Amino acid sequence: MFTREQPAIGVEVESVRPTAGSACGNSSTNNATQSVAQHFLLRYGPGMPVGTAKKIEALRADFRSAAQLADMLGVSRSQITRWLRGAGMDPLNAEKVDLLELVWSNLLRLYEREAAFAWIFGLNPLLGDRRPIDLIRLGRTEELMRAIRAERADTFA
Repeated sequence: MFTREQPAIGVEVESVRPTAGSACGNSSTNNATQSVAQHFLLRYGPGMPVGTAKKIEALRADFRSAAQLADMLGVSRSQITRWLRGAGMDPLNAEKVDLLELVWSNLLRLYEREAAFAWIFGLNPLLGDRRPIDLIRLGRTEELMRAIRAERADTFA
């Protein structure tokens, strides 16, 4: 079992230490560090999987308003507020939230926030000159992830 320390803001390094009594308690590995392959640290604690309400809170913070998030999901701003207060969510909208979070977190591994935002709203030749946000609203996971994988391959080529 491992514990995670929260690194300082802007630091892209993760410190991993075995907890007392763990099977890999080698004293030479107690202060091992490794690089994190993304621009920003993950916003969730080690208690995965993350509930949809937590994703909505994180996305609202990332997009800086409930109105912007509502527009991206194709719902009313009051719907975002209801979800944050614990109202039930239908499976279709839950899927959209999950997909937006998946796409956004993958883009932040490749780009700075502004470039990731432009990618979501811009016409994309890898998607037949369609906007990724429109495919998020339609729930087109496979197409979006294929385009992100192509971006990643091009970025690291």
